[in-house]
Amino acid sequence: MPELPEVEVVRRGLERWVAGRTVTEVEVLHPRAVRRHPAGGEDFAARLKGQRFEVARRRGKYLWVPLAETGTSVLGHLGMSGQLLVQPEGAPDEKHLRIRIRFDDSAGTELRFVDQRTFGGLSLHDQTPDGTDGLPDVIGHIARDPLDPAFDDAAFQSALRLRRTTIKRALLDQSLISGVGNIYADEALWRSKLHYDRPTASLTRPRSAELLGHVRDVMNAALVAGGTSFDSLYVNVNGESGYFDRSLDAYGREDEPCHRCGTPMRRRAWMNRSSYFCPRCQRPPRTTA
Repeated sequence: MPELPEVEVVRRGLERWVAGRTVTEVEVLHPRAVRRHPAGGEDFAARLKGQRFEVARRRGKYLWVPLAETGTSVLGHLGMSGQLLVQPEGAPDEKHLRIRIRFDDSAGTELRFVDQRTFGGLSLHDQTPDGTDGLPDVIGHIARDPLDPAFDDAAFQSALRLRRTTIKRALLDQSLISGVGNIYADEALWRSKLHYDRPTASLTRPRSAELLGHVRDVMNAALVAGGTSFDSLYVNVNGESGYFDRSLDAYGREDEPCHRCGTPMRRRAWMNRSSYFCPRCQRPPRTTA
């Protein structure tokens, strides 16, 4: 599942290539790609036609494009394999092309939603009443992410200590902090020398501030590298893969030496996922939440 850095890379591509352009035609080629739009594909295409795209926005892993002067936004859900690609008009269709959006200008490119597993999709939604960044109302409950200038560090630290849970569960709680997924949680915890099962109540304010700093550092480093690509399914709008996977310190490194102390890294099953950690640098807590 794409995390904040991967979604931000896509958002930047959309900002560059589709902001300010007016939709002239929409083709919905697979009904599952608009299943989150209850009125169906024909309604989605009709309502989008003639609308002008504003600058793409993001909160955590959620990506949307506000439509100018409508009070609505297009919400993009990438799922496990969704791709938003800007392709030349007339380029061969991708095998798993689900939606095509054409524009009324002479730029010679179109926007395509490609999704092999069809877990993702596009949908139209009303914006939240305050109109902040055109945020779709269906994701109004999602917390701000740590790269958002409006993220409240003090409020996060206080809420973290009040949660009766463990630190990795808290990092993946999108109502507390958005955008952090399994990969970057493991990376930030390794940098912080914290075990994933450590109770949040045991973290001091300086320790939680340090962890938050490492979350930001990991995400900013991943952004520079274009995100993390373990297979061909994650790409930016130009079809290019990220390469932060070459810089990972924890995730996917079972039995490889810890980059800090040389101890073989371990993997443990965790909530239908895997957690990677160093048994020496990230010692398990004596008690769990």
